Amino acid sequence: MPTSGLGHSEPGSHSLPSTHGDAAVRGVVESFSLRNLTREEMSDEVRSFLDTGIYRLVRDGSKVVFLDPVRILNHSYSRFWVSPSAYYSRSFETTTAALKTDAVEDSRILKKRKRTRAPRDLNESERAAEKRHQEARTFLLNAHKVFLEAAELQALLPELVKSEVSLPTRRASEQKFIQLGSLWQAPLYEISLCFRNKNLSDDTGGYRLGDHGGTIIVHQLYNNLICNETNEDVEAEFQSNHYILPSRSCFHMTTEFRIKSDLRQVRNLVPGNLHKSNQTLSFAHSKDGFNFIVIDPPWENGSACQKAMYPTLPNRNFLYLPVKELAHEEGALVALWTTNREKLRIFVENELFPAWGVTKFVLSYWLKVKPDGSLIGELDLFHHRPYECLLLGYINLQNDDSRAMPFEYLGINQVIVSIPGDYSRKPPLGQLLKDHIPGPKPAKCIELFARELGAGWTSWGNEPLHFQDSKYFVERDNER
Repeated sequence: MPTSGLGHSEPGSHSLPSTHGDAAVRGVVESFSLRNLTREEMSDEVRSFLDTGIYRLVRDGSKVVFLDPVRILNHSYSRFWVSPSAYYSRSFETTTAALKTDAVEDSRILKKRKRTRAPRDLNESERAAEKRHQEARTFLLNAHKVFLEAAELQALLPELVKSEVSLPTRRASEQKFIQLGSLWQAPLYEISLCFRNKNLSDDTGGYRLGDHGGTIIVHQLYNNLICNETNEDVEAEFQSNHYILPSRSCFHMTTEFRIKSDLRQVRNLVPGNLHKSNQTLSFAHSKDGFNFIVIDPPWENGSACQKAMYPTLPNRNFLYLPVKELAHEEGALVALWTTNREKLRIFVENELFPAWGVTKFVLSYWLKVKPDGSLIGELDLFHHRPYECLLLGYINLQNDDSRAMPFEYLGINQVIVSIPGDYSRKPPLGQLLKDHIPGPKPAKCIELFARELGAGWTSWGNEPLHFQDSKYFVERDNER
């Protein structure tokens, strides 16, 4: 069984606070403002947060981390910014009137359900899931309390989601990469990368297209590794849609994977297997592989809503992912996002991780909050918990190798708090977990089933450009 979290402290024992915070805490927050403070007058924690997007809260045995994904992601870009209003596109009503309206509506719905549905006993799997929830409940509530009591941080929350002006409108309809990848024309689709450097070397595997004040290189879009090997952002164009590619990023967009053999396409990224224009790319010359592997699988799910968002796969298909082959020979940290379903947890712990060679794994939680600090939903709502699980473990650890690069082992009791973005979009983990990644530095990182790119990362999946659409970005001011 995994331990819970990342920190190095034991869970504290505390009374359970309200999930909507405390009136006294709110009073402190309302009286605190950063608007008139200079940088020198801010606390070290706030200055660090403004620089990194990470606010660490260590109190009473709990280790809580608040993330602003927008600030973290923006470290990947030089010419553009991830737009806060585009990232935090979900609408959260935070006024008292709205909360009262929601309470009345929830009460009405609950009464209707009570009239139409007879109560039933939980089955064995549901009872086991509820037991796990109760074990986590105390420190999740305590983590939320610690988060709410950070007055400076609470004062910053409304500023994180403020509206900004988007890029000039060049809108075509949003591309459905999954659907396009299932068409017979998929191998014929091409994407153009527009580099500002006129003298860019033409060894990236594409072909040049004219002279437009820079260098335009055209690549086959699907089943092909496409890289921006420069140190600045690059704009790309596909069928009138524009995309922003961060520096030193690579992506491999696969065609639709419907059966287990389709997942084996990721073997093309195993170091030593990766070839392009009859030459192995420089980052793949080494036999070492990746130090950090993030995986967010499309787990099978009975939810009609989720099926409408993206296709899912039978869980056993993920046994065929070559995760161990992707791992660095001196060790790799694996981060796996899972749902709260008990059947899935048992499968991961007893079958999937052993098949991948993952050991020493621990459990962390992602707790989702609104811009007013409250949870996005009731903590005890059975099928819609306001948190998700993150399992973290290691592959190829060489504990007896004195030459191995030092790193911090994963500990226990970590809760990651953030305001969620679009449906199923996870917060970035690289900066938060960098001290826990074994092997040489800087770490080589890969994300499987990725829906966005990161500087220095390789992203694999059937829609890795989903959140790279220019509608999610604003142009960067030099003085910002």
